[in-house]
Amino acid sequence: MKVVAIIQARMGSTRLPGKVLKKVLGKPLLAYQLERVGRSTKIDEIVVATTCHSGDNPIISLCQELDIAWYRGSEEDVLDRYFRTAMIARADIVVRLTADCPLIDPFQIDKVIETYLQHDHPYRFVSNTLKRTFPRGLDTEVFSFGALKKTHQEAINPIDREHVTRYMLHHPDLFPFVNVSSSTNYSHHRWTVDTIEDYRLIKRILEEIYPRNPKFTFSDTLKVLEENPEWQLINTSIQQKED
Repeated sequence: MKVVAIIQARMGSTRLPGKVLKKVLGKPLLAYQLERVGRSTKIDEIVVATTCHSGDNPIISLCQELDIAWYRGSEEDVLDRYFRTAMIARADIVVRLTADCPLIDPFQIDKVIETYLQHDHPYRFVSNTLKRTFPRGLDTEVFSFGALKKTHQEAINPIDREHVTRYMLHHPDLFPFVNVSSSTNYSHHRWTVDTIEDYRLIKRILEEIYPRNPKFTFSDTLKVLEENPEWQLINTSIQQKED
């Protein structure tokens, strides 16, 4: 079975436009994420799913530079963009990621995929976000192409088309949930990039850890923050936007 990670990415953002290509140490945040996702041992292909808007051309340029597959589709109907990306990639299993998670951990991605493979319902939905215990920014969702196709066929509400897995989450009778949890609750950490404050925190972390340990893990990031507890104050006031 082919496992395809699809990373939705666009330059538009209400709170921090161009965030996915903001640089740290001269390198775009999306490049960090692609590098880290590429270390997964369970993923066969990575595809960046962006829009047909000309403003997203720089994302395509980065993908071409890094030799990463890409697809361009609807800006508003993200579900359709995902479905068509998965179909063209011939995905059997889809790993859904968003492009605002430059610290995402390949080992945590693999845990979610492994958990998915341990269950046998054809439309099962496995994630580490259903009951949050991991930092926001390690978000991973895994489901079958069949589940994505069913969602694409049945979801008609515009909000369900904008948010890829919302229909699945509202129909647990069709898409049984499995949550992957951490033994320790780290959900108070915010490692996603949606505001300038988020970017400042991620910049601090990457500048501290990446030059000496480019293959840093989730645990390494926690250690850096334990050594610099004041850094967590940088973005503690930020409220997460509703999905």
